Amino acid sequence: MTMDYTDEPPHSELLIVQGTKPFNAEAPTASLVEFNLTPEDLVYCRNHGPVREFDEGTYSVSIKGGVDREVDLTIPDLKATFRTVHVVAALQCAGNRRNEMGAIKPVSGVGWDSGVIANCRWGGVRLRDVLNHVGVQQGNSHVCFASYATLCQDDLYYGSSISLERATRLEDDVLLAFEMNDEPLTAEHGGPLRLVVPGYLGARWVKWLDTIIVSPAESPNFYQQHDYKILPPTVNSKAEAKPLWSKYPCMTSLPLNSVIGSATLTSPTSLYVKGYAVPSPTANVAGVEVTTDGGKTWHDARMTYQEGKWSWTLWEAELEGFAESGIVHCRARDAKGEVQPREGTWNLRGVAFNAWGMAKW
Repeated sequence: MTMDYTDEPPHSELLIVQGTKPFNAEAPTASLVEFNLTPEDLVYCRNHGPVREFDEGTYSVSIKGGVDREVDLTIPDLKATFRTVHVVAALQCAGNRRNEMGAIKPVSGVGWDSGVIANCRWGGVRLRDVLNHVGVQQGNSHVCFASYATLCQDDLYYGSSISLERATRLEDDVLLAFEMNDEPLTAEHGGPLRLVVPGYLGARWVKWLDTIIVSPAESPNFYQQHDYKILPPTVNSKAEAKPLWSKYPCMTSLPLNSVIGSATLTSPTSLYVKGYAVPSPTANVAGVEVTTDGGKTWHDARMTYQEGKWSWTLWEAELEGFAESGIVHCRARDAKGEVQPREGTWNLRGVAFNAWGMAKW
């Protein structure tokens, strides 16, 4: 299959490019932690094929499968029929910090640093409302999402799924989104319509969403069944992994994590550190600590931003009495007492890395 990358919209010049065909790029982490809500030109780009632009007025999503009535809805239809709601949620790639895991042992995937994350205000209609509108038939347990709108590397389309229970919980704010930071969603970030599943990894947030299928089973798509899974650390090659994909569950949430965005000497003896943290699947970030002696002594950081249960947490710390150079680490803890581990567990796909954050100054 030949993919044409010649007609893509312009990409942000502020991003660090990690791949060109398809275009994959992340923001410098030091820039990210300067903003509560991530500006569009700092929102990372993760693609499995060419980026294409579509007309919002005519673009439609087809809803079918185990429903009482199958419909095709344009974005004007969605806006006219359902209430638009907004949610602040962090979008994070499963491979965030992959290069750190790859330093332990080689991994498979795009080489990412710690900038494959964005915290945005998403606007759209609740998937729950749409499913109630079409009627879900008994015997179904999953909602499958697909984009046939543009070509894809590893399958005929990009697809994923989530449980019907997760899709319809009112408090979980699963959206068919057409806005990002109160502006129309651009093609670069999945516009004119993408899925937003707060608390889930970005692989489930299907871009250029054009098909929704209510089903008794998970999506059969490659990215649901043969990718974005955590295999045991004893699996060292794609050949060893091949018979195991079906035996392990697809990833949903990512673990408790924190990262240092910048560490700067503000005087000969004062160190100023800034970073972000993201919640665990079961509880929000309750605090962040930093250490300059390898974990013997921890200092509480000040949390400067947290908006609801789905956002990231920004934090800062000013420490006194330091030499001209050294290493600083951070770790997060959540409201249930879980603490970010010192070491991350290696896996072939290089996903879900959450060892202590680290920076040199």
